[in-house]
Amino acid sequence: MKAAVYYQNGAPDVLRYEDVPDPVCHSRGVLIRVEAVSIEGGDTLNRLGGALVTKPHIVGYQAAGTIIEVGSEVTHLKVGQRVATVDGYGSHAELRAVTARNAWPVPDNLDLRLAAAIPVPFGTAHDCLFEFGHLKAGETVLVQAGAGAVGLAAIQLARRAGATVIATASSDERLERLKPFGLDHGINYKTHDVVTEVMKLTSKAGVNLVVDPVGGQTLQGSILALAYRGRISLVGQAGREPTKVDVSTLMHGNRTLSGVFLGAEILTDRVHDNIARLIGDVARGELTVVIDREFPLSEAAAAHAFIESRQAVGRVLLIP
Repeated sequence: MKAAVYYQNGAPDVLRYEDVPDPVCHSRGVLIRVEAVSIEGGDTLNRLGGALVTKPHIVGYQAAGTIIEVGSEVTHLKVGQRVATVDGYGSHAELRAVTARNAWPVPDNLDLRLAAAIPVPFGTAHDCLFEFGHLKAGETVLVQAGAGAVGLAAIQLARRAGATVIATASSDERLERLKPFGLDHGINYKTHDVVTEVMKLTSKAGVNLVVDPVGGQTLQGSILALAYRGRISLVGQAGREPTKVDVSTLMHGNRTLSGVFLGAEILTDRVHDNIARLIGDVARGELTVVIDREFPLSEAAAAHAFIESRQAVGRVLLIP
């Protein structure tokens, strides 16, 4: 099969489009023919500095496609079924083998390109808001990096839950594109101080919850934007800088900071069932997956570079 691989960590140009051996379907897994790859923020971080589990390494969490082989112990999935899949690596390829537990059936009316981009961003956003963020109707949420896939999912889910939604992005144009998805107030972090703007928008009360996929210096601002007993769900390091914060600033307002990693509970019934529900919500039109751009799998390096340019709103796909 063809795959986007690399032999060492580095910038997007380490990616090569090469022939590699086909993956093997294990007894508790399925083998799919990949039809769409959703590039995750973690994919770019792993390419930059993550472990090379295989060599050459095929990076990538998410892909959707059609099952072409089913393991001998799998009874709930079948050949020809369309599924969205998640695994620690291996999405940037024409074929993918995953454990059957990490393959979710895709309804007939849902485009596989959209399905590919649901499990990790929407599952993560849901955990940030509800499992760990304890969001309630009537509260105010700040979504850092609102134009990313997790940010877009969080905006929609928070609005659906009855929250007021504030989000940050790097340009007024990107913020404008977020309004149809439930954004109440946008903050351009390139031109405005986020904490100052949050306090203006909340009459100095602060926000009840922050979803922060950026980390680094942004996290300190997230803490300072909190209301009394406010919460932060820290879910990423998109800022790619050391996270150095004064955690004592949490104490003065009895605030809490929770780290969120969907992968730690991806095999639990709770997360598996929640992702299945979210796929159903998208299929029914209750939630929207935003695809910014598609690249051929052979142009994976260009796709990664585009993501790192921070121009995208929503997900970037690779099409084998």
